[in-house]
Amino acid sequence: MTDQRQKTGRLRLAPENFLSEEEVAAVASQGASGRRDFLRKSFMAAASAMAAPVVAHAADGDPNILGNPPWTTSLGLPVAANPYGMPSKYERNLVRRESPGLTRVSAASVAFTPLQGLFGIITPSGLHFERHHQGWHDVDPSKHRLMINGSEPGFLKQAKVYTMDDIMRLPSVSRIHFIECGANTGMEWGNVAVPTVQYSHGMLSCSEFTGVPLRLILEDCGVDFKKCRYILAEGADGSSMTRTIPMEMVESGEVLVAYGMNGEMLRPENGYPLRLVVPGVQGVSWVKWLRRIEVGDKPYATKDEAVHYIDLMPDGLHRQYTSIQECKSVITTPSGGQMLLDTGFYNVTGLAWSGRGKITRVDVSFDGGINWKTARLETPVLSKALTRFNIDWIWDGKPAILQSRAIDETGYVQPTYGQLRAVRGTKSIYHNNAIQSWKVSETGEVSNVQVL
Repeated sequence: MTDQRQKTGRLRLAPENFLSEEEVAAVASQGASGRRDFLRKSFMAAASAMAAPVVAHAADGDPNILGNPPWTTSLGLPVAANPYGMPSKYERNLVRRESPGLTRVSAASVAFTPLQGLFGIITPSGLHFERHHQGWHDVDPSKHRLMINGSEPGFLKQAKVYTMDDIMRLPSVSRIHFIECGANTGMEWGNVAVPTVQYSHGMLSCSEFTGVPLRLILEDCGVDFKKCRYILAEGADGSSMTRTIPMEMVESGEVLVAYGMNGEMLRPENGYPLRLVVPGVQGVSWVKWLRRIEVGDKPYATKDEAVHYIDLMPDGLHRQYTSIQECKSVITTPSGGQMLLDTGFYNVTGLAWSGRGKITRVDVSFDGGINWKTARLETPVLSKALTRFNIDWIWDGKPAILQSRAIDETGYVQPTYGQLRAVRGTKSIYHNNAIQSWKVSETGEVSNVQVL
């Protein structure tokens, strides 16, 4: 099947990975082999695979040729040998990876989630992507505080300071949501820049978050919701990250002051002991190490939203406060850097998500977008969460171009690069939700390309 391990090496620009219409058409003209031939080949391959270990044991003089490896004839490790469970040593290559040279200092860099090796929709906490503006700290929860105040007198009845104990005594909820950095896929705006899905889309994760709806805390302080239509969230890290969030998002009850992730406390690199969860909105607004919420009557235009996380338009103007992560998808297997080891059947799988609600359909193309087939959406299908999709594919050994196209419950259809660039140009950084293409060569090697 598909090799899940990524090739390593320096990242490079690859202008040769743009495909012309003629090249796409050439791939589309290739047919698919029959299922009967595939089944015959698969049976022969399976028989060879089952026989191989016996021959190898016999050649090595191993007396256990009938299948008695050491782990079936000896006592295993004791209970709690690892008090905090860790992955198998054979999975040690599946880790977050930093892109070399992406930022001047590592403390302000990104560690990308290995999407190519994950299953389902939940991201293990130890593989959740990292993005910091001035590094992370392991904050003492007994010393952490959350302050609620107003920008003007009369905006709330009483400013308050909450301890972690205070917050964890309040009614809590748990919800599954994706979080995506606004710069995810940003390096691909003008050209193919990175080889694998981990680097192209890995600023993306999905977890179950537990915490208190922010609305309850604001109500506890007596906030005047008619006057206060925005909040300012501030973090306790060295960059004092600050973001404006419209009050209607808070009033919906979706915005959480969260302390839990995937059944345990937040990890330090994900904001321990307290962070904001703003479903559907770019990750920078999910302020980590949350220490202050201010309520006000207008957007704050702070340093982190006046000159960062804004969209450069073709006419040279900047578009601000475009924080919703639009409908998007990506095939994670097969994907760039992987290798198809043989012809025959493959389960093509990937992820789809939308900051505006549920995914309703994902279409997959094997010929660069000329023909499309509807994929299976695996349950659960949740609002503003990752949705796993699968589709059957029989590879006949000929070149192919794999794409996925997501549609959300608002009717929004994920755009092609041509459609997106017609509106946004090629010099932007943030909010790239264009259709991703993976080229499969005759050798089985999968690479990142862009269909114009």
